[in-house]
Amino acid sequence: MPSDAVRRTRHLVVMGVSGVGKSTVAERLAAELDLELAEGDAFHPEANIAKMSAGDPLTDEDRWPWLAALAGWTAERREAGRDTVLTCSALKRVYRDVLRRGAPDSFFVCLAGDEALLRERMEGREHFMPPSLLRSQLDTLEPLEGDEPGTVVDVARSIDEIVAEVVALVLRRTL
Repeated sequence: MPSDAVRRTRHLVVMGVSGVGKSTVAERLAAELDLELAEGDAFHPEANIAKMSAGDPLTDEDRWPWLAALAGWTAERREAGRDTVLTCSALKRVYRDVLRRGAPDSFFVCLAGDEALLRERMEGREHFMPPSLLRSQLDTLEPLEGDEPGTVVDVARSIDEIVAEVVALVLRRTL
């Protein structure tokens, strides 16, 4: 039987394709809600980063160890009674299922936006993920299903509006 600390923890996964602002939103949520932050990209093995940098999309086989490491990070914090926020593309239901192994009560914040807006954002930043991979990510993205706790947030709005919406939703769910 889990401890009281485990039952009280909150675990958010800020998800979506590249360019939606996962890192920025997660950093703000971590500050607003006093959550421990993990940047999912930091868990990628060098081979994954090299592959994406070369413009090659990752396969499921590339992703399994990465997703398992993310789930492990969340599970350790959950067991310690710590609240978390994690960034991860989490494009497929099966990927989100792996993440839920670390915290079955995870809440997914799916950031979504117009392809042209996302491409423009990607072209204006330095990141290993080239804009050429955006279309493959959009094609892979599976929407949250009805039994997956989460919300979809339009990223055409300001960061302040996005964060305020998510904070309000999370606080309503945990009061």
